[in-house]
Amino acid sequence: MLFNEQTYPYQEMSMKMYDKEQIGANVPHDLLGSIEGADTGPLKGLSFMVKDLFGVAGHKTGNGSPDFLAQSKQATETAPLVQKLLDSGARLTGMTICDEFFYSLTGINAHYGSPVNVRALDRMTGGSSSGSAASVAASLCDFSIGSDTGGSVRVPAAFCGIYGIRPTHGEIDLTGATAMAPSFDTAGWFARDAELLKIIGDILLPDLSYDISNSTFHLAKDAFAQATDDLQRTLYSVSNKINTIMPFGNQIEINNGAYLEWREAFRIIQAFEVKSTTLKWVRAHQPILGPGIKERFKMAEQITDKEYKQAQIIRQSVCERLDEIMEDGCVLLIPTAPVIAPLIATPANELETFRQNTMALTCISGLTGLPQVTMPAAKVSNCPIGLSLVGKKHSDKMLLQLSYEISKQID
Repeated sequence: MLFNEQTYPYQEMSMKMYDKEQIGANVPHDLLGSIEGADTGPLKGLSFMVKDLFGVAGHKTGNGSPDFLAQSKQATETAPLVQKLLDSGARLTGMTICDEFFYSLTGINAHYGSPVNVRALDRMTGGSSSGSAASVAASLCDFSIGSDTGGSVRVPAAFCGIYGIRPTHGEIDLTGATAMAPSFDTAGWFARDAELLKIIGDILLPDLSYDISNSTFHLAKDAFAQATDDLQRTLYSVSNKINTIMPFGNQIEINNGAYLEWREAFRIIQAFEVKSTTLKWVRAHQPILGPGIKERFKMAEQITDKEYKQAQIIRQSVCERLDEIMEDGCVLLIPTAPVIAPLIATPANELETFRQNTMALTCISGLTGLPQVTMPAAKVSNCPIGLSLVGKKHSDKMLLQLSYEISKQID
């Protein structure tokens, strides 16, 4: 179906209530002007923004760091992911702020500032794809592109009350994107509605057949137990509504209390891989690093080969466990994040606790490479929260279709 300014049903939602300066979602070295897409295509009439780690011809990539930006050169080619969207008719209107070198989940950038979360003004957007999420939530664009290594699309989508997807690992071409931890890195995208999220998936994802009638929902009760009490109660209520239109199978316990072990394995593998990517540049150029980022790079320096090998053994056991419990068509329901978005004024030590607790849930898809779609589910204390669908590898389009069907039935 061709969507344009006249026929796209959510176009009216895109009317700007804010401008870029108010939201602070865009980098100071933003595009000088929009890059027009093809004259025709399924995304004609729609606009998008891209996280500051993807190459755009004639533009410099900063990776959330002014020092990196000063050393970088203009890209000679546009990342294939971005080019596909342009070729489908979408107009690229901006480059968005991200956490410095993507090594955070808060959305705070010590150099460029923090984007505004219009759905919860006193709270953080979440990161590291903070600007991409904030720009969609504020209707500065119709959709946006981010990246997800440890939760960097899923968490800000949940906190900003929008839809987001972390695809099956390796499903999206990351040529022209800065690597962080390659065995976890994915590209993902945000939208205010499930239909557009699905349409973008039709463009970017492989053309694989699927049948949602064969899908069975299973609530991961131990994943729900990681969340705060009020968030648990609310998401159980939302899940019960879903159950009325798409009956559930048995509740599942994913890992018998091993969440902290899984999270630690993720942390170690991510840090070990960072030593071969962004940390190499940091060593060579000694940039000024913001709080939290500096400490994480220092921690990464100290990860040993022995720790990495042990973490890989745990990772293999995680993959085997998920293979064991997930039959064909199995879809797990889990909280996207265990808490609501932290207050902007949250102390640094509490933010580190938030990061660790959140990664106990986000590491599931990270360690296994499974696709995950997060849906805006409800509000707790007037803050958006997300409910996620996790499927088997390559079930991305099925998850997108399911989220669309759910969105049609449940407000």
